[in-house]
Amino acid sequence: MPEVSVVVIVYNDAERLPTAVRSVLDQTLRGIEIVIVDDHSTDHSYEAARELAAEYPDRIRAIRLPENSGAGGEPRNAGIREAAGRYVMFLDSDDVLERDACRNLLEAADETGSDIVSGLCVRLHKDTRNQKRDEWYPWLYSATRTLESVTELPDLFVWDTLSTNKCYRRDFLIENALRFPKGMFYEDLQFIAEAYLAARRITLIPNQVYFWHVYEKAARSSVTNSRHDMMNYRHRLEIHRRIDALLEQRGLDALRRAKDVKFLKHDLVLHLRDLPFRDDAYRREFARLSREYLAGVDRSAYGRVAPAQAVCAYLLQRDDWENLIPAVDTLIHREKISTPLAERDGRIYWCADHLDDPLGREVLDVTDLGYHTRPLDKMFLRNRLTDFEVTGTALRLGGRITNPLGVIAADAPLSAELVLSARRRSLRSFAFPVRSLRHDGDTVHWETEADLSARLRPLGLVDTVWDVRLRLDAAGVRTTTRLTVGDIPLSDGELRVRPRLTRAVGDHVEAHTSAKGHLAFRLVTRGRQNARMHDLVLGRLHGRPGALAKAGYRKARSVRNTVTSGETKLRVYHDVYSRLPVRGRTVVFESHLGRQYSDGPRAIYEEMRRQGLRFEAVWSYRGSPGEFPADATPVRRWSLPYLKALARAEFWIDNQSFPHRLTKRPETTYIQTWHGSALKRMGFDLPEQKAMPRAGREAQQEALNRFDHFLIRSEHDVDTLARAFRLRPETLLRVGYPRNDALVAAREQEREAEREGPRERRLDRGPLAAELGIPADRDVLLYAPTFRRTGRGADRFEPPFDVERFAAEFGDRYVLLIRSHYLNHVVLPPTVAGRVIDVSARHDVTPLLTLADALVTDYSSVLFDYALLDRPMLFFGYDYEEYAGGSRGTYFDLPEVAPGPFIRTEDEFFAAVEALDLAAGDGYEEDRERFRARYGEYDRGDAARTVVDRFFAEWRQ
Repeated sequence: MPEVSVVVIVYNDAERLPTAVRSVLDQTLRGIEIVIVDDHSTDHSYEAARELAAEYPDRIRAIRLPENSGAGGEPRNAGIREAAGRYVMFLDSDDVLERDACRNLLEAADETGSDIVSGLCVRLHKDTRNQKRDEWYPWLYSATRTLESVTELPDLFVWDTLSTNKCYRRDFLIENALRFPKGMFYEDLQFIAEAYLAARRITLIPNQVYFWHVYEKAARSSVTNSRHDMMNYRHRLEIHRRIDALLEQRGLDALRRAKDVKFLKHDLVLHLRDLPFRDDAYRREFARLSREYLAGVDRSAYGRVAPAQAVCAYLLQRDDWENLIPAVDTLIHREKISTPLAERDGRIYWCADHLDDPLGREVLDVTDLGYHTRPLDKMFLRNRLTDFEVTGTALRLGGRITNPLGVIAADAPLSAELVLSARRRSLRSFAFPVRSLRHDGDTVHWETEADLSARLRPLGLVDTVWDVRLRLDAAGVRTTTRLTVGDIPLSDGELRVRPRLTRAVGDHVEAHTSAKGHLAFRLVTRGRQNARMHDLVLGRLHGRPGALAKAGYRKARSVRNTVTSGETKLRVYHDVYSRLPVRGRTVVFESHLGRQYSDGPRAIYEEMRRQGLRFEAVWSYRGSPGEFPADATPVRRWSLPYLKALARAEFWIDNQSFPHRLTKRPETTYIQTWHGSALKRMGFDLPEQKAMPRAGREAQQEALNRFDHFLIRSEHDVDTLARAFRLRPETLLRVGYPRNDALVAAREQEREAEREGPRERRLDRGPLAAELGIPADRDVLLYAPTFRRTGRGADRFEPPFDVERFAAEFGDRYVLLIRSHYLNHVVLPPTVAGRVIDVSARHDVTPLLTLADALVTDYSSVLFDYALLDRPMLFFGYDYEEYAGGSRGTYFDLPEVAPGPFIRTEDEFFAAVEALDLAAGDGYEEDRERFRARYGEYDRGDAARTVVDRFFAEWRQ
């Protein structure tokens, strides 16, 4: 008896069948039989199967169904009946198995006694040049694990619904009468759901076992690429109904809710994205079928999917096409704002309709998306095409641009231009003025005419597709939009053009709708003679000359990719740039890996400028260099100019780390200012660092050994940071942090002015308070939490208290500034405007600390800095046990030494704010004094001057 029977199903796929079968024959496990089941093909697939069986009679059997079943279920059922192996696997004729798949799955099955063993499936996009690959829900297969029930891992039941990346104990299939539904698409979903629920034990292994070949350009579309067929959607819903009934029968409500979430965020979305390209009849039938099914979806599922997914599902259920189609536009283009939005009671809603329905009010609330916080130039607005007409050589267009929440003021002067750009980057673009613009409240209406024939002169071969954009300027602020075609017919959209090479490559441009629904033009050939020439040119392109040209292009692009790769840059840095002479008086500055112009490097740089030193400054940046100093040379981090500057610099100054793999030259001095004293464990004190292989630890230590000087602010830094980084004692500079000089100075000024009282100090806060719009009669609280990784994305942070409640209770006394960690961002509702202000985008926190009358934090290192000001501090440690007791741990127990109240709940927080009395003091003055002495003993206000005097004094003019 064979160990494993692999059932290979085929229908009209004679060409690829041998490759699939060969992947089974080549398995490292030898005890395998192959059962090929032909679903009554009309090509010679069955003949190919019989030839394979004749060639390997002891290993392959071929059978043919008497009639075509219409789907993949019945061939697999026939394979189960014919299989003789202890275990059964399934393989489609256009896919292949990984070479060790059967061995790995069988060994896991024998070791665990599992009914099902599942491995990782990898999708290979065969139409792409490099066969792009993506792993099928890899988080499920990060390690070997055995489940006694699928309810232990609902994600497995919900997401990995494939039947093909698994092996099944054959007796298990027989005993439970597990079969695929006959004649139904998505047969895998029902079969695997029943198998999961019947299995007494399931094992997952982290090995690749199955390669799913995706052919998006195939002549015959697969089921997954035939979503436009309404039968496809009917089958999907019917399969889901059957699974729902199965779960309801077994009382598995949690699994049902999880499956409802998956339906809203995956199954439904696949079909929603096609709606803008379908006719009214399709849309009506789609809506009818969807409403019937959505009526049974658990209401809580709407709150567990992305807002755009929930909004689309709700509007579909309500048959609200006017709001649904724009919502689908946002579903396709995540950042596009497709609706005017509505504000009610300080919340932002997708539309003003359905807000009387509790579910509608919940689902349509899109406040957390932060649309209301974006300036016009950061908005991607929907621009719906309303007019399209070709008259002679001219093109007449019109459209409406969404104006969300009136961000484009009614009295704003408007101008616009229409831009046609070749889709290939770095090629030409053409702009045409927009003749008419008018403000229509929720939209901006525009119209224009453009003579494409006179201006558009494509080359012909490399610029055959042209995208259309409209650039709108409102009161000097520009935003760029794409033209959404919608239901506007483009069938008569052809215009004659004169290509620069030859008309044989095209003599007209015709309008068409891009894959994502936007207006574009493509070069086509219309004349009979030109068409013959076009075919001749294409024949050349696809013949040997074209093959040579394409090969040359691919080689050039490969060379370019190689030249710009990380490994090549490292070689250029070490083998080329590091052989150039060091440039004296050159300093490369970097703060937080190039994200900011801030912290210790900024303080040292500005002190060098203040002293009038003569030197060349280079600042590293990521993103945009806009906020970096104009009197320095900006270089993009990890670019070749960046590497060249580092290789030739006399000094490196940063607060985190220059790229680890860059070796510092002996002639270069590296001053590490660091970015904060340590509460949480660092460096080699971390468990993951201790568990790292020796080579990894040595590489990490080598990067740390580049520091020539490491700034510290207390002996606490010596006991924690210096020890955790294994720094040499001679590298430590006990001078304090340069960024904190401003805080020490502010405290000294306050002491001198104490006789004037706090009110006078608040009246003269400087330009930052005026810029933020802080009234003179309000005190300022700063909330600055540490970095948090949340379930809604690593960059999203939600304050642990109700900001609207804060604004309501304390808005007449305080302005609350919120500065999230630079790796997080926060979205505030519009109701708190002026009373709660997001200042996270500001590079440097020091001016904010100086401005704040009190600090609210958790475990951020700013707590060590703010203590220098001797102002009240509140410690909101709502998750302290989780934070301190996790794998990372802390160097000391913060609640024991915090120089201010340590609070854990929202109510305690509001009570502490209520009890604040900035004029009378908070009773923690002695605690703050001890805290400063322990953690800021070397912060004397002269750190930047001391560093500059020590290392750069000779550079004075």
